[in-house]
Amino acid sequence: MSVESATYISQLNSALPAAGDLISEGDNHLNLIKSTLLATFPNFTATAITPTSADVNKVAGAATTGATGFNVVTQAAADNTTLAASTAQVQAAILAASGVTAVLPAQSGNSGKVLGTNGTTASWVDHDNDNRIINGGMAIDRRNEGAAQTFTAAAALAYCVDRWYGYCTGANVTGQRVAGSVKSQYRYQFTGAASVTAIGFGQRIEAANSYDMNDEAATFGVDLANSLLTSVTWTAYYANTADTFGSLASPTRTQIATGTFTVTSTITRYTASITIPAAAVTGIEIVLTVGAQISGTLTIGNVSLERGTTAGAFKPRSKTVEQSLCERFLPVTETAYLAAQAYGTTSGYVSAPFRVPAYRAPTGITLSAAAAGYSLTNTAFTPTVCTSVAFGAGAVGGGSFAAVVGSGVLTAGDATTFISGAGNKIIWTGCEL
Repeated sequence: MSVESATYISQLNSALPAAGDLISEGDNHLNLIKSTLLATFPNFTATAITPTSADVNKVAGAATTGATGFNVVTQAAADNTTLAASTAQVQAAILAASGVTAVLPAQSGNSGKVLGTNGTTASWVDHDNDNRIINGGMAIDRRNEGAAQTFTAAAALAYCVDRWYGYCTGANVTGQRVAGSVKSQYRYQFTGAASVTAIGFGQRIEAANSYDMNDEAATFGVDLANSLLTSVTWTAYYANTADTFGSLASPTRTQIATGTFTVTSTITRYTASITIPAAAVTGIEIVLTVGAQISGTLTIGNVSLERGTTAGAFKPRSKTVEQSLCERFLPVTETAYLAAQAYGTTSGYVSAPFRVPAYRAPTGITLSAAAAGYSLTNTAFTPTVCTSVAFGAGAVGGGSFAAVVGSGVLTAGDATTFISGAGNKIIWTGCEL
């Protein structure tokens, strides 16, 4: 008997029937072919099979042992036909659609971060705003509210827009928060003057807000323009002891790194990589300086200092959050009515709690208006304008001051109310680093 035993096509013997086999076995061979075809393709119905040999050849190979899918030929990322798609094709299509064409950065050491881009390079970035600079967008200006401030040549550093200080040598200069452009609402601008030999602008970051940056790579970013000079120098320091940077004349800090940006009169963003040393657990200071700004303007904005080696776009905080961060170093009282107690017929003692605990106890106050913009009430709640308002005492949680009126309208020991005129405030000084 030369008819083999087979259930599926692969079990057929192509050498049978042999040349000398009986003709009477021919029907058995034909029947076997039919049965193996039906067994091998049990789900083929009475419908023509239309794929071409090229279509069938796109199936590159059977699934590996234990798998249920097929390895398929990878088409172009833009192929939108109904052909089977490989994993590589799907990944390429996703990247092409997202605009991310470079190799994704490594995941090791980037736990908790998200994928971001600076418009050119993809990198892992912190999910929240990691900027350690406070008021980098110059949005908060409680001292001057946008008014110009004079910096005295060779004097001690003077605080200006919240958290920032300025200084100059050679001649006095003016500084002022000015309107920005595009997506930047504000910037800070110095106006040069004849005989000026240097201008500096900086911020001191307390240790509690920069401690975790030690032994890390960081990126410094800033928007700059200068209508006269072509270079701006940046320098990073850390305090020799916690939060103690010294004075301009006698600094107590150690340089981390320095560099120079080549600038133009067009506002442009510049970045620099900084390696923060392990010793920098005591606070960080960032300073921008120029030389002989004898005319023209130096414009600064959108300052950032973040962990990581890729510079991202400046991310502004909400005004409420930014103002709260600023008030740790410059508490502001703008409550319209404060409870007070008269301790004579012409004076009252007023206490004011701070909205945010101060970095250190204040040592003085500055009024945003003349003393006559504030008043004390008598027992009939009739206000009398003040002739003076003077600092009393301070703590990190609040402070007190004495308010004096010109006539004896108060009764010692009675309660009184201190009233601030519309928009007037009391600024508590001495809390800065």
